[in-house]
Amino acid sequence: MAPPPPRMNTPRTPAPEPLTREWPLALAVVALAASLLAKSWLVSALDSPAGLVLWLVALCGVILSAAFAIVRHADVLAHRLGEPAGTLLLTLTITGLEVAMVGFVMSTGEPKPALARDTMFAVVMLVLNGFLGLALLLGGLRHREQRFNLQSANTFLALIVPLTVLGLVLPNYTNSTPGPTLSSFQMVFLSVMSLGIYGVFLFVQNRRHRGFFLAPEEAADVVEAAPAQESVRSTAYHAVLLAAYGLPLVMLAKQMATPLDAMVGRLGAPAALSGFVMALLVLTPESIAAIAAARANRLQRSVNILLGSVLASIGLTIPLVITISLSTGRPLDLGLAAVDVVMLVLTLFTSVLTFSLPRTNLLLGCVHLLLFGAYLMLMFER
Repeated sequence: MAPPPPRMNTPRTPAPEPLTREWPLALAVVALAASLLAKSWLVSALDSPAGLVLWLVALCGVILSAAFAIVRHADVLAHRLGEPAGTLLLTLTITGLEVAMVGFVMSTGEPKPALARDTMFAVVMLVLNGFLGLALLLGGLRHREQRFNLQSANTFLALIVPLTVLGLVLPNYTNSTPGPTLSSFQMVFLSVMSLGIYGVFLFVQNRRHRGFFLAPEEAADVVEAAPAQESVRSTAYHAVLLAAYGLPLVMLAKQMATPLDAMVGRLGAPAALSGFVMALLVLTPESIAAIAAARANRLQRSVNILLGSVLASIGLTIPLVITISLSTGRPLDLGLAAVDVVMLVLTLFTSVLTFSLPRTNLLLGCVHLLLFGAYLMLMFER
């Protein structure tokens, strides 16, 4: 008898992830419904320290879990798009969420003239000092020195520096209006300039000079490596869920504004803490992905994510809040206090020095983390 033909081992197609994995979406919808239907209970809870803390922690947990889910779907889409368009999608998704939250909270309820300024400043300090410092430190501990494309960091910083200075420092020194504000004409000019700079950046990153944002020694790994959360679901499936998570999350930010302001008042904390918490909740999932990339010796992806999120946040928040201020007549404070100006300029100068050479190490990460510690200290003690 002839031996039976050998059995061919055909690769098995992985099963699609279950819909139960989207529990953060259901949780966000339930939390939003509870916020809207139980307003009288929530008002009474604001008078109780225990109820206030419980409600605020619950909302933060829901927003954070939904933000992680958004990053998961955006990461799959980013892998399918390839670099650098994939990282741009991930950055714009999270930054768009942060910008929408600021705009929605600013345009409703009590006027919050400093909310946008405090949130943008918190984004710069969190990303350029906190998350970037962690990425460089952990990457340096594992790989000693890490390489990246010097042209990418220089491109990002060449746009971040003028945008932050014009948007957060210049309003303190104009004569057309008193205080840290701009005239209507100055605001329109700043808005158009911000959109113009970011539009040119998108053209350069995705058309003219795509190679700036790809490190040659990392390019093969980026193309061949599959993301940890690869999915067999269709691209449309992830795109729809990406949008579905956004709406309840933005509306939950408005519901969180009142208890957060009440908690800040009870603690006697500075008003800037509200912008810091909002920025921390939205940026943490994306920044964790950047830190993981640095530990995997893919520092270029970390640079694209972290510096890209700062540029997108400043470049998109300024036009949005200016439009809201001009259309609704709500006041808008943009200029930082003197101590914050010092921290901003020091952070930008240190970032330029950090990315002046094509190699990084843990020493640079420690410097940025120390600056982040100084920012936190000065938030509470000036």
